[in-house]
Amino acid sequence: MRTIFSIPSIVKIDKFVSALVAIVLLAWLLPQPAGGKSGVILGYVSTAGISLIFFFYGLRLSADKIKAGVSNWKLHIVVQLSTYLLFPLVVLALYPFSRSEEHEILWLGLFFLAAVPSTVSSSVVMVSIGRGNIPGAIFNASISGLLGIILTPLWMGLFLQQRAEGFDFTHVYLRLFLVIILPVIIGLLLQRKWYSFAVKHSRALSTFDKSVILLIVYRSFASSFTDDIFSLVHLSDLLLLAAAVIALFFLMYWLVRLVTLALKFNREDRITALFCSTQKSLVHGTVFASVLFASHHAAGLILLPLMLFHSLQIFVISIIAARYGRNDNE
Repeated sequence: MRTIFSIPSIVKIDKFVSALVAIVLLAWLLPQPAGGKSGVILGYVSTAGISLIFFFYGLRLSADKIKAGVSNWKLHIVVQLSTYLLFPLVVLALYPFSRSEEHEILWLGLFFLAAVPSTVSSSVVMVSIGRGNIPGAIFNASISGLLGIILTPLWMGLFLQQRAEGFDFTHVYLRLFLVIILPVIIGLLLQRKWYSFAVKHSRALSTFDKSVILLIVYRSFASSFTDDIFSLVHLSDLLLLAAAVIALFFLMYWLVRLVTLALKFNREDRITALFCSTQKSLVHGTVFASVLFASHHAAGLILLPLMLFHSLQIFVISIIAARYGRNDNE
């Protein structure tokens, strides 16, 4: 008898969502360690942690699995255009409604959510549960993360250049290269020796990844609480933001479904397109935020929409994946 959910995967993800809530609460109650000398030390630790995340990502990036899914070009175009074009354009349409500085910060967070890559492990896990095209999911999830290194800063630069004096693409891409791209390259070069080690300890490495993300989230929110940023935003605006995040998810899911039906995707490709196109990576998002918004006083507020979306996508996609997994006629 097939279970409704893949229990080990879902419970693990739910624990991480709980940890995110707890770390934000800790940042509110105890923001002091994120400032002064201790804050500088935390910054170095988080930067080192980010580099290690992408070093291990390079170690685990299986060339054979990517090659297995590379030929399905229609699926790849739908996923990547949905992630990096359709998502941002939908949120861009909301920009005229941000009439105050507070609303503009919230909109910037929503736009940042729209511009970040798709998830990697979560997409593949959900596609596996729903019995979709797993090689296609691995290819698109992996390529999405690499494309995001270039495309996410480009999208955000359109608005950060207007808001922040001294925003420099050269500096941003140089830091992205040193912190992210170079570790990925080193990981790829060392794959022959260390690939089996990375696969064997994938669970421990996943825990390490989440720990680094929690540290970045803590620093971002602690700085925002210290600067009293959240007092500038009304509760009604936060509720409206939550509603916008929910509406954005379901709108994107509906649009991608329409596209896959119009292109007559088979069941496996449709599942992969739906799950890879509608999820956003908190891992990549927090890493990019630490670079793009390093000196921004409202970094925690900008990260908030992505955190809300992350929690929502886990809950909804888990249910949808389980339904697809039970019913071959969906």
